[in-house]
Amino acid sequence: MDKRGLTLVEIMVVVMVIGVLMTIALPGVLRARVTANETAAQATLKLISNALETYSVATGTYPVTTTALLTASPPYLTKDYFTGVDNGYVYTATTLSGYVYSIEAAPQSANLGRSTYTISTGSVLATAN
Repeated sequence: MDKRGLTLVEIMVVVMVIGVLMTIALPGVLRARVTANETAAQATLKLISNALETYSVATGTYPVTTTALLTASPPYLTKDYFTGVDNGYVYTATTLSGYVYSIEAAPQSANLGRSTYTISTGSVLATAN
């Protein structure tokens, strides 16, 4: 009789090998995701800071609300980063007045990012762990 297919033992060995490979690979993939989120958060903060600095050059002061960056014509930001979550981070304008600003990017959860970042007047980026 011609048997085609796999035996139960062969299938169990394949499943075990896949399980071992996933155990080895999964932490690296998760670390890569966290690193990518953190890099994206820093880049987004620099983008927001550039928009604030450009607004300041054009008007003489920083905006007092983040919506001013979105509603200007043409807009200084094309996406509202201050509502919802972007790449695992939540963005908050902690200080926003005509003369100073401070924008914070905090991870939504510990598995999406490890550090909280702040960018302030003059595009000064700081990290708080």
